[in-house]
Amino acid sequence: MKNSKYVYLFEEADGSNKRLLGGKGAGLAEMTRMGLPVPPGFIVTTEACTQYYENKKKLPKGLMDEVRANLKKVEEKTGKIFGSPHNPLFFSVRSGAALSMPGMMDTILNLGLNNETIEGLIQITSDGRFAYDAYRRFIQLFGKIALGVDEQEFDQILNQTKEKAKAVEDTDLDADHLKDICKQYLTLVKKSTGSPFPKDPMVQLELAIGAVFKSWMGRRAVDYRREFRITPDMANGTAV
Repeated sequence: MKNSKYVYLFEEADGSNKRLLGGKGAGLAEMTRMGLPVPPGFIVTTEACTQYYENKKKLPKGLMDEVRANLKKVEEKTGKIFGSPHNPLFFSVRSGAALSMPGMMDTILNLGLNNETIEGLIQITSDGRFAYDAYRRFIQLFGKIALGVDEQEFDQILNQTKEKAKAVEDTDLDADHLKDICKQYLTLVKKSTGSPFPKDPMVQLELAIGAVFKSWMGRRAVDYRREFRITPDMANGTAV
């Protein structure tokens, strides 16, 4: 009988159940139960990933309702609001499996950033350079993983900006340079996909979960499982 629950907060999940939670999810659940300082979050189970593939790469019915309900609980714990331009909450969407597959699946960081929430991040950190660096990295990661934009095109924009600024390293770029890179990245996404970069954080989150699930069948992950004889009944992908 299949489990009808797809999403667990770290503190309510059973850390011994790696098959359901994936190794990373189980570890976060166990550390939370031990009282270690783990940022609040939730786990989307391996069953949801299995259903994703059984449903022709569509997220299972009811999954996003569970995600929204658990997201509200994370907002309550942190005092931050997902999508707020004043006190924004951001997420990392990470992959995991019951057996360790380091670097084989995809991760999206800084999810929730857009042209409005970045203003809140700047207010909170008083560091425009940090905020725009996080934003440009998010656009590139999300664009590549969730939207299928060629990573080399992002790199070309970055390298051209560094050349104009006579910057040797990425760290030599200032906030204005990084802000301009963000604008160029957003233009690239629209040109490459035919649609604007998704501003709505919930749309970002839904696409990111699907993209991480999709990476379970990516070439790197498939080759790794074949080499180490990891079969589908031994492990499956999950998003945290």
